[in-house]
Amino acid sequence: MNREKVICACHHVTAGEIEDAVKDGAASFKEVKKLTKAGKSCGKCKKKVKKFMEAILEEQNIENPECVCAEPGREAERETQPMKYDFTTIMDRRGKDAIAVDEIPFENVEVKEGFDRIPMWVADMNFQTVPTVAEAIIERTKHRAYGYFMPREEYYDAIINWQKTRNHVEGLTKECIGYENGVLGGVVSALNVFCSRGDKVLLHSPTYVGFTHALENNGYDIVHSPLKRDEDGIWRIDFEDMEQKLKEQHIHAAVFCSPHNPCGRVWERWELERVMELYRKYDVMVVSDEIWSDIILDGYTHIPTQSVSEDAKQRTVALYAPSKTFNLAGLIGSYHIIYNPQIRDRVMKESSLSHYNMMNVLSMHALIGAYKPEGQEWVDELCKVLSGNVDYAWNYIREHFKGVSVSRPQGTYMLLLDCTQWCEEHKKTIDEVQRAGVEVGVIWQDGRPFHSPCGIRMNLALPRVLVEEAFDRLNKYIFAEC
Repeated sequence: MNREKVICACHHVTAGEIEDAVKDGAASFKEVKKLTKAGKSCGKCKKKVKKFMEAILEEQNIENPECVCAEPGREAERETQPMKYDFTTIMDRRGKDAIAVDEIPFENVEVKEGFDRIPMWVADMNFQTVPTVAEAIIERTKHRAYGYFMPREEYYDAIINWQKTRNHVEGLTKECIGYENGVLGGVVSALNVFCSRGDKVLLHSPTYVGFTHALENNGYDIVHSPLKRDEDGIWRIDFEDMEQKLKEQHIHAAVFCSPHNPCGRVWERWELERVMELYRKYDVMVVSDEIWSDIILDGYTHIPTQSVSEDAKQRTVALYAPSKTFNLAGLIGSYHIIYNPQIRDRVMKESSLSHYNMMNVLSMHALIGAYKPEGQEWVDELCKVLSGNVDYAWNYIREHFKGVSVSRPQGTYMLLLDCTQWCEEHKKTIDEVQRAGVEVGVIWQDGRPFHSPCGIRMNLALPRVLVEEAFDRLNKYIFAEC
């Protein structure tokens, strides 16, 4: 064995250091990580470290306590552990102001008789949110006056504590936090500070359709740097393409999505560091949409873009919200974190110019209720449920939908299917596939507005029984039909 070989590139941990840790009694990945930091912040390194550890343990005839195969049924046990909160009840959202169930995102197609609708398109969840949200709203509405108000200190304290607990953010103060009606409004306000109309803005594609509409409607010229899938099917940034476009097209503003929507990538530290180094090199100001930062699946960790360097901290406007995490999109309410005081003052002024960017009192109390300790527990359970749904869907597609390609998401609850090969082999158009799904009640979403030419976007934030029913229908009536 070459003891000098680097196993974890992120923390430069060598094979010899890991072997020494095992000899010192570390018989699990967690123990090795604690002793050496190997695999601490990078999913790719984590896999390499675990694989290398397994080889050492096998060689030394030491039982690996983390090996699922050593304990039959352990994975099933993890999935069936009792939960405190309800993620199995099927809510009837019809007539309750929910476009997810009241609308179909395709024209001239109806669900056939005998099929109920399974909402798998717009990015909100079909789970009841944590009870503390409703409790906070109800408690406030008992006071039957809803006049002008100032944000409570409790609002800022809740955000600071949430960021510290979930994202390990230290030193965040009230002054760095500002209200935004929505993340897209915050994106536009920040770009209006950084750019002039007609300027080029870099985005990675596939791209969230909201970015496309917001930037085009405000006169910005979008330049896409396409993500590429590696040999393991993981979406990766094409750094050469990115740098070439920044340099040759004189781009000085970018919108970064972390975790990425619609691809579901949770960026590793080395990726964030390299991205932000390129932005520093070419003097690019960054708007980082981190609205999905709480929806992180098993085995991955969200790293705030602003945390990877002091320069990143000073050149980045980060945008967050409880809406995706707690199903609060209908209440409106996001926030920015801006450490650079000059940028912060200008963004605050820009956001206020329309006299529309005003906080809603019930939205404020909803955030306070969501960010309580119960909310922390609820999100942890939610991510376990979503991890199970993603595993089920990903495995089902690989087993049953031959010719359909999909990258396993690491975060978010959205799945992006690439049907290019299947459509070519079966001489079908993506429109025909999408309509056929809707006809049997699977209400999914056209991937083309997300710059996925033969793609379909699917929401997996539903009780498992509905996810299973949806994929059974797709298999029976579409993908196995031919």
